[in-house]
Parts: sequence; structure tokens; C-alpha cells
Amino acid sequence: MVNLMQIKINGEPRTVAESLDLAALIEQLGFAGKRIAVELNREIVPHGQYGQRLLNDGDQVEIVHAIGGGQGDELVIAGKSYRSRLLVGTGKYKDLEETRLATEASGAEIVTVAIRRSNIGQNPDQPNLLDVLPPARFTILPNTAACYTVEDAVRTCRLARELLNGHKLVKLEVLGDPKTLFPDVTATLEAAKILVHDGFDVMVYTNDDPIIAKRLEEIGCVAVMPLAAPIGSGLGIRNPYNILTIIENAKVPILVDAGVGTASDAAIAMELGCGGVLMNTAIAEAKNPVLMASAMKKAIEAGREAFLAGRMPRKRFASASSPIDGTFF
Repeated sequence: MVNLMQIKINGEPRTVAESLDLAALIEQLGFAGKRIAVELNREIVPHGQYGQRLLNDGDQVEIVHAIGGGQGDELVIAGKSYRSRLLVGTGKYKDLEETRLATEASGAEIVTVAIRRSNIGQNPDQPNLLDVLPPARFTILPNTAACYTVEDAVRTCRLARELLNGHKLVKLEVLGDPKTLFPDVTATLEAAKILVHDGFDVMVYTNDDPIIAKRLEEIGCVAVMPLAAPIGSGLGIRNPYNILTIIENAKVPILVDAGVGTASDAAIAMELGCGGVLMNTAIAEAKNPVLMASAMKKAIEAGREAFLAGRMPRKRFASASSPIDGTFF
């Protein structure tokens, strides 16, 4: 049995195995071979000494990654960087080929998989989703869709870890009832505590309550994913001010999950400052899923750029576009 301990990486709690050294941690985080600077408990560790520094419970690690080539605005989840801020689901498509084409058009690097509904190797006689979305190319995000109890959600994550050879990144959702598909917040909090303690990197679906979002972050979830509207509704963001409050108080990525209907909804989420958006139905149930996936990719990029640019202030009255000084009469 592997013993675990708690450390902090760039201020975020993380559960790791005991006897882990800095070199192994850096490799796990995807920084091996990259230009980085590392502090351990506020002491700079020289290159070449990472393998000699064992980590202890409560250690604080700071890793600064030197990024070149005009990059730097990347989504970081559980220590791994992603260029795309669009995450997509893999359900509701007519076949695996449409799934592949839409996913590729979206530019997504993280794809969610409903363990209870998708074949990722459980049944060798059925088409395998991983054949068209290989883990070597995509980060597979197992989710606990259709789980209504803490026990079912935790069990599903543990099964996913076995199926995917120790994969730790999961999306937790514990639903309250089949009609609304709203999260059971009490059960979600309990399941999140269990999974974080069990060494999982938990991205968690929840409602748009800023207090609950903060509690989930404090538990140790690596990303919090408030709904925009009910799952599959396509209603767009119903409460942007709550989403904004969650973002302003968060130290982990906030990703809108559920309720997006079209590209403008995705752009609005990004303009609020969300780290990303996860969607499935909005793409899969469009008349042309592949074209909608492409539209969503552009909307995410445009919304992010608008957020970084900083919009003009809203004004009650008109303001002339051209200066009046020097006007010819």
C-alpha cells in the first residue's frame, strides 16, 4: 500500500506518495526537460540536485516555468498546461467518427468520458472510444455522470483509475435527481473529500453558489466547475454575477460546465474571466456538430482575448467616436 502525504505546489494543496523526490515530482507535472526554477520551502534548489531532495509532508514547492515563443496564457490544471480552454464531452454523437471529427474541430485537448456509458476497454467486442481519441494525444477526463450517491461516484473514479493505468485526473459530479440533474451539493462535498484524500486530482461539477465553490477549493479540488444552466438545457449563463464572484474569490481554475447552447454563451463565459468551458450537448446536438465545434473554438479564443484586453466601461449616454476638438464649422 502506498503511503500518501500532503504538500503544496504553487500554493495549491496536492496529495503525493511518500518518499517522492523533486525530480520525480517535476516529471509527474510535465516539466521534465523544460526551463524551470524550483523553490523548496523558499530555498532555491539548483538544477542537478532535484533527485537528491526528498519531499516531506507539509513541504511547499514553487515552480516557475520559463515560457517563450509568445505563449504564456495557458490553462493549467493539476500542474499540466493546456493551450485550449475548451473541454468537450464525448457523448450523444451519432457514431465514433463524428465524435472524432467534432473533437478535432474543437481543438480541445481534454475530453470527458462517462465511465458508466462509454467503452474504453471494458468490452473488447464493442468499439473503443480510445481508438479514435487516443490518450497519447488527448487528456482523458473520466467523469461520474449518472452517479447519484457518494458511493457510486467514488467507486466509478476508482474503476476509471484502474482502467486507465493509474490515471488520477477525474471529473466529479454527484447528481440530485434525474429530472433537473442539479448537483447534490452535500454528497459532492463528501465525495470530493474522499477522492482528494485518495490521491485523485478532482475537477468538480457544482452549482453556482460562491460559498460552495470556495469550500470545494479548500477541500483540495484542482478545478471548480459551476453550472451555467441545467445540463443539456442550452440556456446559457443564467447567473453571471454568481459566476463572477466565484472567479474573483478563487485560486484554482473556474470552468463553466453545463448549459452552454451556442458560441455566444461560450464567449460570455470567457469574457467573465473563466479559465475555460466544458460542453457536450451544445456541439453534439447541433445540426452540424463539426461546424459548431469549430465555432465554439473560435468563441472561446475570442472571449479570452476580450477578457485580457479589458472591455470599455458601460455608459448611460452616448459618447462620440470622433473627437470634437478641432471640428471645422
